[in-house]
Amino acid sequence: MIDHAHDLASVRDATDRLLTAVGKLDNASVTQPSRLPGWTRGHVLAHLARNADALVNVLEGRPMYVTGEARDADIERDAPRPLDVQLADLRDSAARFQETGAAPADWSRTVELRNGVTDSASRVPFRRWIEVELHHVDLGIGYELEDLPPEFTERETGFLAERFTGHADVPHTRITDGTRTWSTGRKEDGPGVAVSGSPADLLGWLAGRRDGSALTVQGGTLPELPPL
Repeated sequence: MIDHAHDLASVRDATDRLLTAVGKLDNASVTQPSRLPGWTRGHVLAHLARNADALVNVLEGRPMYVTGEARDADIERDAPRPLDVQLADLRDSAARFQETGAAPADWSRTVELRNGVTDSASRVPFRRWIEVELHHVDLGIGYELEDLPPEFTERETGFLAERFTGHADVPHTRITDGTRTWSTGRKEDGPGVAVSGSPADLLGWLAGRRDGSALTVQGGTLPELPPL
């Protein structure tokens, strides 16, 4: 069962780590490329702030973004801002998300995200946790997939395996880190492919952050995953 209060606390902790790390940057480093193609670190920080506000919209029953074009324009607008403005925006938007999450609500209700995707309101804090942790890694400032909290890595691996389950372009695949095992892709239509590796390498492959070259594959080639 999803514990939204626990996840809200985890979001707060992850945000504090992010703010501390970003606070050590300077204006020049914010303009440098992130690990995401075409995005500077400023783009990543602007996206994180606007995503917090977007998830407030979701929890309060409004569209997540007015339009996809408006979302992209807001990120482009905010990306060039100096470090102190980025930090203040990150901090304030995170506080708005926490305030909304703390309000009494029916956490079992269904909410709508982007592109018609729906989910339980109770999973929105975990979705925010994903944004903060993975984009902290994307900044390329010393926080790596190996540094992620083990609980987060396990849950996000399961979340992504579930996301690709039933996808026609992904063969039946068994994933293991040596301790835990997940299944993804098409329904069993034969022995399928077995993929094993460290928790960080498995998550990096599933999340599109690593190419999977460090993984061990049996029964075929490493599946090519659709973009997130």
